[in-house]
Amino acid sequence: MMASRKPAPVAAEQAGKQGEEGERCPVEEVALVVPETDDPSLPVMTFRAWTLGLGSCVVLIFLNTFFTYRTQPLTISGILAQILVLPAGRFMAAVLPDREVRVLGGRFGSFNLNPGPFNVKEHVIITIFANCGVSYGGGDAYSIGAITVMKAYYKQTLSFVLALLIVLTTQILGYGWAGMLRRYLVDPAEMWWPSNLAQVSLFRALHEKEEGDDKSRGPSRMRFFLIVFFASFAYYALPGYLLPILTFFSWACWVWPLSITAQQVGSGYHGLGVGAFTLDWAGISAYHGSPLVAPWASIANTAVGFVMFIYVIVPLCYWQFNTFDARRFPIFSNQLFTAAGQKYDTTKVLTKDLDLNVAAYDSYGKLYLSPLFAISIGSGFLRFTATIVHVLLFHGSDMWKQSRSAMNAVKLDVHAKLMQRYKQVPQWWFLVLLLGSVVVSLLMSLVWKEEVQLPWWGMLFAFALAFVVTLPIGVIQATTNQQPGYDIIAQFMIGYVLPGKPIANLLFKIYGRISTVHALSFLADLKLGHYMKIPPRCMYTAQLVGTVVAGVVNLAVAWWMLDNIENICDVEALHPDSPWTCPKYRVTFDASVIWGLIGPGRLFGRHGLYRNLVWLFLAGAVLPVPVWLLSRAFPEKKWIALINIPVISYGFAGMPPATPTNIATWLVTGTIFNYFVFRYRKGWWQKYNYVLSAALDAGTAFMGVLIFFALQNAHHDLKWWGTEVDHCPLASCPTAPGIAVKGCPVF
Repeated sequence: MMASRKPAPVAAEQAGKQGEEGERCPVEEVALVVPETDDPSLPVMTFRAWTLGLGSCVVLIFLNTFFTYRTQPLTISGILAQILVLPAGRFMAAVLPDREVRVLGGRFGSFNLNPGPFNVKEHVIITIFANCGVSYGGGDAYSIGAITVMKAYYKQTLSFVLALLIVLTTQILGYGWAGMLRRYLVDPAEMWWPSNLAQVSLFRALHEKEEGDDKSRGPSRMRFFLIVFFASFAYYALPGYLLPILTFFSWACWVWPLSITAQQVGSGYHGLGVGAFTLDWAGISAYHGSPLVAPWASIANTAVGFVMFIYVIVPLCYWQFNTFDARRFPIFSNQLFTAAGQKYDTTKVLTKDLDLNVAAYDSYGKLYLSPLFAISIGSGFLRFTATIVHVLLFHGSDMWKQSRSAMNAVKLDVHAKLMQRYKQVPQWWFLVLLLGSVVVSLLMSLVWKEEVQLPWWGMLFAFALAFVVTLPIGVIQATTNQQPGYDIIAQFMIGYVLPGKPIANLLFKIYGRISTVHALSFLADLKLGHYMKIPPRCMYTAQLVGTVVAGVVNLAVAWWMLDNIENICDVEALHPDSPWTCPKYRVTFDASVIWGLIGPGRLFGRHGLYRNLVWLFLAGAVLPVPVWLLSRAFPEKKWIALINIPVISYGFAGMPPATPTNIATWLVTGTIFNYFVFRYRKGWWQKYNYVLSAALDAGTAFMGVLIFFALQNAHHDLKWWGTEVDHCPLASCPTAPGIAVKGCPVF
């Protein structure tokens, strides 16, 4: 489905007039950024688009998979490909011949190698391909997390075919959900997906000539990108290899080198990170993505939750009330512990079939969590119910209207009206993908019964959970750019139904939760195509092909790393300065132990140590109500409606593996650029903000890969004072009387 040479043109002026006849988008940010015109004559699925799109997808999935195993993970966004493919596309347009190529003698049609100048719609479809490389390898790394835990932590014998089916079915299942929910999360103007505006504004900057865009107003965006890219590339040699201490700069530990409390408070890696900071872009953007693209309202809400949890609740629970026997353990750790403060050895309670040995568990003793980890789990309970209640209160009536009008004409804004001229994707195309992935998943649970542990009815339970929660979480992300997770709830539910089955718990999570993550990624891209007027059938093709390619490459890279990097993810066996500590996957493993192997009944049931955290389900359901009532009582005070309880609770999400220093520096950076720079230097922000974000991502990523293959992979490691990541050895010590831990004083 490649474009032929120059289809019949439609005047841009006519397209503009058609746009003006539609209803303006009610969201001001969208109205200011997204063009309200269209030129349907522009070719989209060209040879250039296929070549650069698939190439970008492969490069991004490689980089994101590679970095997700490191101590400081880095997610490379699609904005990197968006910028780098522009000169490549223009070069191909300049050198490729204007020649028709027949596929297999013309039996499968033909395409033109060079259908005119490289245009913005080709550029967008290449970015859609590239985004598949982000949704697979970035963020939580999704289903690869389950594969890594099965191979690296549980040492399970796993076939590549089974792993590939797990990876592809979860992604395609998400694509099916996305197709079913287009009417609710793509078509309405109010569902505006803030992160897309960064890409839209960049597309316009790269393809539209700006008035007065000359050297007197600063360098061009491309020149600015190259300057920052090379500076970032060179600089990352410091935190990435020569001076890793820049990743966590914990000055308090130097001032009080013998004080456990000072190091618990000041450590950037193992403590609350008060006063600590990072000068490493990978550390800033590791867990919440680039702070330069988050809306200010979301940053402010996240900051409220962060300050409340880290600087108020956790200190009170640890030092004032000793909640959950907190002083027996480090204040912040992603490890699991025994009652004596030692690391919990899961091999002592595992059978050879990877089930819980109940007698061994009763003999070995209960499992304990660090206080910050336990409270983080509780915040997940609160976030789940708060998300559902918030969406019902603030968006329930709109969703009900959309449901009632599902078979009738819907009031469309200008962008939806412009998209009507294109042939739509039939709903049954998505339904086939959805049902196909469901059937294959069910067959997998029957054929590989011992390996997956999850029975067919458990698969159906996971599908039902994803069906229920994808819409409300999608509403939150489409309006705030934050995605409240429910990983904990998915594992909590199946943990009660199937206790003692860690692998079943892992797989239930990826089918019941991660398929939703994939669905929301696809929906965000569908909205980007909606804004940029990409024909829906071109979007369908690019997303589906990109999904399959990204899935295969994602698994291949992860499989190679797991088989070839010695002791990867094994912190005890690795060199102390090794970057392959897999903090994200350690938390995935811990979660499988907490919810699957031990089970929520033993930890959160009537006699469980953490039973009181379950009350946060109720708190989450109640807290959005007064905010909603106040917003209705005082409609003139617009700021009240911006108070978002799910996003406030998101200020504590991801810790561990994220540290308070990661999140605090993310908040400070986002505030500087999206509040102060945006408010007082709006022209600079509009021209360079998103370009700066992409350049920092790109330079850091390429230097990180170069350091690995040129130095670390050849065991050329440095060892000196500056290579120690965190000079706070006492931050991981317990403070309860009588608890003896190696390297720590006994009180």
